[in-house]
Amino acid sequence: MTFTDDVTESKVLLAEYDCLKEEQKTRIGFRDNLLYFTLAAATAVVAITVQSKQPPLLLTVPAICLILGWTYLVNDEKISAIGCYVRDLLGPRLGELTSANGTVFGWEVYHRGVAGHAVRKRLQTAVDLFTYLVLPMVCTIAFWCSPTAQVLSVLASLMQTLALAVLGWQFLRRTER
Repeated sequence: MTFTDDVTESKVLLAEYDCLKEEQKTRIGFRDNLLYFTLAAATAVVAITVQSKQPPLLLTVPAICLILGWTYLVNDEKISAIGCYVRDLLGPRLGELTSANGTVFGWEVYHRGVAGHAVRKRLQTAVDLFTYLVLPMVCTIAFWCSPTAQVLSVLASLMQTLALAVLGWQFLRRTER
């Protein structure tokens, strides 16, 4: 008996499923920690700004939120893509091979239909928008209102504002799916 005698398509698909779910779990943990890290970093910048009385430091908050917000979005997209792949391709293929009645990996479909799913998704988007768009805009506006705002810094902050608008649009676009 050789090694290949034990390999079947269903075993390969199950191994793929295990690997995908492990990647998804890792990405979820990383994504969720990004949210906490962003809030901690923004809080630290605001505290340092208040202590040092240097309003231009507030412009680091939008930069932090842009970088971490984009990373958050990329991970969230990969998490969703794994779910779609398992739900739409891997599960049905395994179902064909095993002659399973109904859906294989039913959780992938079931949890999306649970009461309140759409509301929770919208609330999460609101949290994301607050963290990665509203918070940095509050810091930007506070800088604009400071007496130390100079033309180059204001121009840089306007570019950040444009980038934040694009990031916010990406968060909203993701919610519509």
